Amino acid sequence: MTRNFSSFVVFAEMRTGSNFLETNLNAFSGISCHGEAFNPHFIGYPKSTDILGVDQEARDADPQTLLTAIRTKSDGIGGFRYFHDHDPRVLDSILKDESCAKIILTRNPVESYVSWKIAQATGQWKLTDMKAHKAGQAVFDEAEFAAHLEALQAFQITLLNQLQIAGQTAFYVAYEDLQSVEVMNGLARYLGVDESLEALDKSLKKQNPDPISAKVGNYDDMLAALGRLDRFDLTRTPNFEPRRGPVVPSYVAAAETPLLYLPLRSGPEPQVLEWLAALDGVKLNGLLTKMNQKDLRQWKRRNIGHRSFTVLRHPVDRAHDAFCRHIVTTGKGSYNQLRATLIKRYKLPLPDGEPDASYDAAAHGAAFKAFLTFLKGNLNGQTAIRVDQAWCTQAQALQGFGEFALPDRIIRETDLARDLAELAAAVGHTSAPTLPARSKTGPYELSQIYDDEIESLAADAYQRDYMIFGYDSWA
Repeated sequence: MTRNFSSFVVFAEMRTGSNFLETNLNAFSGISCHGEAFNPHFIGYPKSTDILGVDQEARDADPQTLLTAIRTKSDGIGGFRYFHDHDPRVLDSILKDESCAKIILTRNPVESYVSWKIAQATGQWKLTDMKAHKAGQAVFDEAEFAAHLEALQAFQITLLNQLQIAGQTAFYVAYEDLQSVEVMNGLARYLGVDESLEALDKSLKKQNPDPISAKVGNYDDMLAALGRLDRFDLTRTPNFEPRRGPVVPSYVAAAETPLLYLPLRSGPEPQVLEWLAALDGVKLNGLLTKMNQKDLRQWKRRNIGHRSFTVLRHPVDRAHDAFCRHIVTTGKGSYNQLRATLIKRYKLPLPDGEPDASYDAAAHGAAFKAFLTFLKGNLNGQTAIRVDQAWCTQAQALQGFGEFALPDRIIRETDLARDLAELAAAVGHTSAPTLPARSKTGPYELSQIYDDEIESLAADAYQRDYMIFGYDSWA
């Protein structure tokens, strides 16, 4: 059979069966799948040092080098697995390359989420023998699952739209198809390989064969949470609803007052939420959260005369907040895997564990400067790490709001107390609660480490925000 492609990519996610698919692809002598080639935290596999002579450092410096090696040096047709949070610098070239075959592996997102939670709980990510099986249950977290689903939807929409624009098609494989040797042989023929398998490789075993009701510790809570979601978003793959706003579940409405808050991450969100709750005399759990598009439309129709707002924070202050919440600490809210990668790959001068008494203000300042240097490359698409919403530009985040709901008012944090009082008056409150004090988020305040170098590094990283919003120096 004439080979139509020079390489291939398997678009998948964690816990979708991609390891099993790769194992069976590699059972064909004419196919070589090289693992998660563009995982920002390792190359190929967690303990691998290189792929076809290209190591992680060379890949991170120029990812096209590895793409070329896979295409030209593999035994047979070469390929790799690519997840939504892998190096974003190669995605566009992969999608535009008509000689790169696209395989899209999907799984019910509830099942993949539950499997991921069990793997986290047990530490077991692969199973080759039932004797080694570790039993465990998942604890369903509604906010975490919503974020998981949003990420899957956004990635599937990107794949769908870009392939449509390029006039290409993909070979779709569902998780349930992985047990069919006929489907696997059909995939090989799609890749231009004449071989056929007599049987599938059985070295990898399904880890959690029980019904999902037995695998989730708080199953009733999960059912209630899923009942609040549009069920078609859980089953339409890859045609997820294209107009679904990527951050709608993060919007927060007051309990009674027709006010809607669109948070920009790493901003004064805790203060605003406390103020919004106090406005109607309720606790934080009395606020309306985790809405989908349907919920938000209904809220807007019920609340004629509603107002929406968001709050900008100075880029230096916002970057420091993100750094303290997600990178400095190793506790709740920490991006632990990313933290380890920043220490190892980007030489961030942080201790491997939680900072102790030896971590003084000077050390904090040095680490923050290194983080700002990383941010410049990250925001410019020059790193293997995807841009996180905790530190993306506020200009880009506001554009994202525009997919569904633009804020009526954009408030600067320096004017927050005055402008919130004005908003309250606009929706019928004769008086408004006092804005709560800002709580400490890190081991040191920004004022303890701020200097001209930090300002210069932040201005360099966030040129767009400085220009669009007219920011001067922080102090």
